[in-house]
Amino acid sequence: MTKNTAEKTKKKLGLSTQIFIALLIGALFGVAIHYWIPSGYIKDTVIVEGVLYVIGQGFIRLMQMLVVPLVFCSLICGSMAIGDTKTLGKVGVKTIGFYLVTTALAVCVALGSALLINPGRGLDMDAIQKGTVSDAGEATSLVDTILNIIPKNPIQSMANGDMLPIIVFALFVGIMLAKLGTRGSVVANFFSQFNDVMMEMTMAIMKIAPIGVFCLIARTFATVGFSAFAPMLKYMGNVTLALAIQCLVVYQILLFVFTRLNPLKFIKKFLPVMGFAFSTATSNATIPMSIDTLSKKMGVSKQISSFTIPLGATINMDGTSIMQGVAVVFIAQAYGIPLTMGNLATVVVTATLASIGTAGVPSVGLVTLAMVLSSVGLPTEGIALIMGIDRILDMIRTAVNITGDAVCTTIVCHQEGSLNREVFYK
Repeated sequence: MTKNTAEKTKKKLGLSTQIFIALLIGALFGVAIHYWIPSGYIKDTVIVEGVLYVIGQGFIRLMQMLVVPLVFCSLICGSMAIGDTKTLGKVGVKTIGFYLVTTALAVCVALGSALLINPGRGLDMDAIQKGTVSDAGEATSLVDTILNIIPKNPIQSMANGDMLPIIVFALFVGIMLAKLGTRGSVVANFFSQFNDVMMEMTMAIMKIAPIGVFCLIARTFATVGFSAFAPMLKYMGNVTLALAIQCLVVYQILLFVFTRLNPLKFIKKFLPVMGFAFSTATSNATIPMSIDTLSKKMGVSKQISSFTIPLGATINMDGTSIMQGVAVVFIAQAYGIPLTMGNLATVVVTATLASIGTAGVPSVGLVTLAMVLSSVGLPTEGIALIMGIDRILDMIRTAVNITGDAVCTTIVCHQEGSLNREVFYK
């Protein structure tokens, strides 16, 4: 009986819980090595730069392996769905435009707050680089950044891992496939099925994430000791602050400006949906509750919300974009790599466009973070520092994401003359 109970308890541990536990154990193990085991061949060569380094870097390489094919297929599938929305006329155009603008604003909020708070200061990752960091010191002008978005050779861009050209090419392919309709069905089905394969591969690799995180974090703490704790807490606070600004300030200002509705009343009525999203950490599960709440409490037309809410769950990832924006600054500062204006512009564009194809699997946000880091030449190893605490932040991000979907829906509904204000003010 005791054995069966223990087995059941073990089965209940989700991947996020396992990663968080691995983070804590890895940090404690690393601190123990740093302070209690004297330097020597066993500690430095066998444990830190041997076992921990090889397994940790192996996991990072597996994640890097996913980036190009996963992002390429996800964006083609996402842009195919957007292409279909043209049949819905101006409602589709307004909704997509609003989602992309709020995502860009979210990245700007994240970068701005991170540059003020400096979450990565005080964490010297140079000591543990071991030649794994790419050179981000080359300054790229804003003009070159814009021109480099257009791929001269898409195949070469994929081989080199140049993410912005890959994103643009994928968007073009997806939109053209949507335009072709049945004529492009064979190619469309191929990319859709290949996207499913990549999602399954992502989930398979994420199953070993606890082991990878343990080794990466243990190596970090074995090298820098307790000095890594404060920046991690700073990072969490920074992301939470940026999410709060986006949800309670940016969205509510947009709501008031476009509809003249009371933002406080909106938050009060939508709070149960936000709580549900926070507890489940999945936008998709919240779709029915969002549509029902918007209809019964806000006076939003179900004809509009039944389109805008599911679309938002697919392409409106403001919370994820905020995490990526703060993480870029955090990792750049931790490794002592300066970010130019061109780098920051690249982050805004990359994170905004990548939001179109990052829905469906929670761990995909971390894979696309690897893509955003690569686009500005930052080391993807830094992801290990935030992976373990990402579950807590993911819950807050989801609540922010679905709030953005609801605000957009209310604004679009108002502009289309389908908003019942009497229901809202009941």
